[in-house]
Amino acid sequence: MNEHRELSRRALLQSIATAASVGAIAGYRAAANLLPPQSQVPGHERSLPTFTGPAPNPYWNSVGPVVQYPQKLPLVLLTDRPIQLETPRHYFETAFTPNEAFYVRWHLDEIPNAVDLSAWRLSLEGSVERPLKFSMSDLTRKFKPVTIAAVNQCSGNSRSRLQPRVPGGQWGDGAMGNAKWTGASLRELLESAKIKKEALAVQFQGLDKGKGPEGHGSYEFLKSLDLKDSVLDDSIVAYAMNDEPLPMLNGFPVRLVVPGYFATYWVKSLSWIRVLDKTDENFWMKTAYRVPDTPRGNTNPEDVKGGKVRTVPIGRMPVRSFIVTPNGEKKLVAQLRVIIRGIAFSGYSSVNKLEVSVDDAKSWTSAQLGEDYGPYSFRTWSMAWTPQHPGRYVLAARATDGKGNVQPDEATWNPGGYLWNRVEREEVVVGRAS
Repeated sequence: MNEHRELSRRALLQSIATAASVGAIAGYRAAANLLPPQSQVPGHERSLPTFTGPAPNPYWNSVGPVVQYPQKLPLVLLTDRPIQLETPRHYFETAFTPNEAFYVRWHLDEIPNAVDLSAWRLSLEGSVERPLKFSMSDLTRKFKPVTIAAVNQCSGNSRSRLQPRVPGGQWGDGAMGNAKWTGASLRELLESAKIKKEALAVQFQGLDKGKGPEGHGSYEFLKSLDLKDSVLDDSIVAYAMNDEPLPMLNGFPVRLVVPGYFATYWVKSLSWIRVLDKTDENFWMKTAYRVPDTPRGNTNPEDVKGGKVRTVPIGRMPVRSFIVTPNGEKKLVAQLRVIIRGIAFSGYSSVNKLEVSVDDAKSWTSAQLGEDYGPYSFRTWSMAWTPQHPGRYVLAARATDGKGNVQPDEATWNPGGYLWNRVEREEVVVGRAS
């Protein structure tokens, strides 16, 4: 990213300590007690039903109640144990998602609601010559801060679009966000511990816990990456998010940032880094978050039932784009210009082309791209359109990234509900000018 800059470490440490204190005081209560006044909720979000299905969810967001947790604006609730909160559509009008509106997804129900930084340490252990423990001061003072803009997207974003439906959180399109992350280089941390020659992978664990048996996926959340994976060169242990301390619900005090990869690897409240000398066989790698080893991770229920599907761990995010406005809520006016706006991104490279259709993907026109904040960031786009006649129009957006990956207009299906990136549409109504 072009916006590298030196942060004031002293100011950052003070703000982190303040955030920890706020978290300890606020705590986290049941979501049912935190419903915001209806006047704070946009009209189209207040009127959604409580469930859609078995057909695809026709709405941009999922359809849970709107709730407000500490350090957060009103967000859409999927579940409260573990906490899953979706970002409403209107927060995606800009390239960077506000921290207070950033979506939340935890895997286990016992999550930290306060962290004592005087006692907290990030342990680096396992197949290394020098096991180390880093304090927050170590991370901010001993390592050069690295800043990168990167999209964090849940692997199951848009799961409610799949047909037939699959188990899991029925996310709409708002299980994603883009931020400017600042932290210490993961490679530098690993090098400081002197990795042994026989090491194969690096495993990550946060402070969240579950009530299941020890050693099982219901007890602890563990993810790992191959030491030869080039993504480690770009990965950081982030202590700042949009130049502020991370919200508790987004992984305070530090979280792993793995640019271009789905959020399952972005371990929150990161507290253990373990270098492994054998393949990681834990549930969250061997069983969960795996996709068919096929183009686009696509398969069908019959092949899954027949045991014919070979799977691999999920990895990079496919190219995607979204229409943010107009959102279909208000009627447009014939012969009156409107600006169609949205965002696009890819886990492989910057988006370098965005096309818009106003006739349900029958023809395409190039849109204007916004500033390029780096290969893993949201990129805004816009196109002026003047509808000439009253009627119903179906808008669509299609992105292409720098590696030549073009967003497809075909659905995908797999039992995890992952990798959805079909061209998105928005129907609008155009009325007569009077």
